[in-house]
Amino acid sequence: MRIGLQGRLFLSHLVVMLMGVGSFIVISHAASHHLFSGHLDQMASMGRAVYAIRAELLSGFKDAWRGSTMLSLTVGGVTAAALSYWVARRITQPLTEMERITHQFAAGNWSEQVPRSDIPELARLSRSFNCLALSLQGVEERRRELIEDLTHELRTPLTIVRGYLEESVAASQALTPAATQLLVRETRRLERLVNDLQELSKAEAGQLPLQLQAIALPPLFDKLLLRFEGQITEGGPQLSWQCDDDVAPVLADRDRLEQILVNLLGNAIKHTRQGHIILRAQATDNQIWITVQDTGVGIAPDELPQVFERFWRSSQFRNQIHNPAMVGTGIGLAITKRLVELHGGCIEVESTVGVGSIFRFFLPQA
Repeated sequence: MRIGLQGRLFLSHLVVMLMGVGSFIVISHAASHHLFSGHLDQMASMGRAVYAIRAELLSGFKDAWRGSTMLSLTVGGVTAAALSYWVARRITQPLTEMERITHQFAAGNWSEQVPRSDIPELARLSRSFNCLALSLQGVEERRRELIEDLTHELRTPLTIVRGYLEESVAASQALTPAATQLLVRETRRLERLVNDLQELSKAEAGQLPLQLQAIALPPLFDKLLLRFEGQITEGGPQLSWQCDDDVAPVLADRDRLEQILVNLLGNAIKHTRQGHIILRAQATDNQIWITVQDTGVGIAPDELPQVFERFWRSSQFRNQIHNPAMVGTGIGLAITKRLVELHGGCIEVESTVGVGSIFRFFLPQA
């Protein structure tokens, strides 16, 4: 039979009490007779007649000592036992409450928290436990949201693919070139979704290795704008870049930095029909701020906090969802944010509906 923490604390208090009381009894029993006998001898030397009743006095003293010792041992033992039980229960009660709440968490009930204890050590443990519970609750909520969003994102292309294939089988006819092209586009969308999810998972787990090096921004900006010029339709936005003359190189992974800028520029092009898109870089202290500014449809103020969440799309984007060229995975900005953070930077956004958006982030100077 294993003894629990409360039983161990109770027994430890009793053992300590009994050791103290036992030491008191042994020492007092050995010394009290000698001290009392010496006191009688002192009284006799002063001329008092105590020899006739010396034996009777010693016997009475021993009886009184035994009685008082038994009484004090009984009262002290009961008091110590009650105090030990109270202290042990007071210490173990928060732990027992933690165990109960842990079972509630395991059942999916995150509403309860461990009450604060008057004992400093247990109070710190309670705070840490509650912080852990809140963190786990957030993880669980994000997991459920991810599953719901992923299910929604997978259902649409899979439904399209299945519908065309079933129609082809039912009609015993080969797919038309247009249907085949649509199926290829949907399968590529599924592939991009899976690849982006894998990339985001690695980024959030910190498993993306970074090959940091000094990167000059003007040649990189030239390369990116040349890459995107072919995607701009006639009458579309004008692409340009601006950079301070004395801007220093950034310390970054070249491939990941290109991925960040491709995501931001790609989003700007999707949401900007006309006007301009400007890529800027400027130095501030030991940081290089890179900005992508567009004159697109903009983002509503109530949607800005969700911009970097998985599968988020603006209301303006959802209104354009019928256009296949506009359909993305909804994970690009989440990956972008995590990549910037892996470089030790931070990304932020400003936007006004009908005016445009400004995405800016900083990276350390090389």
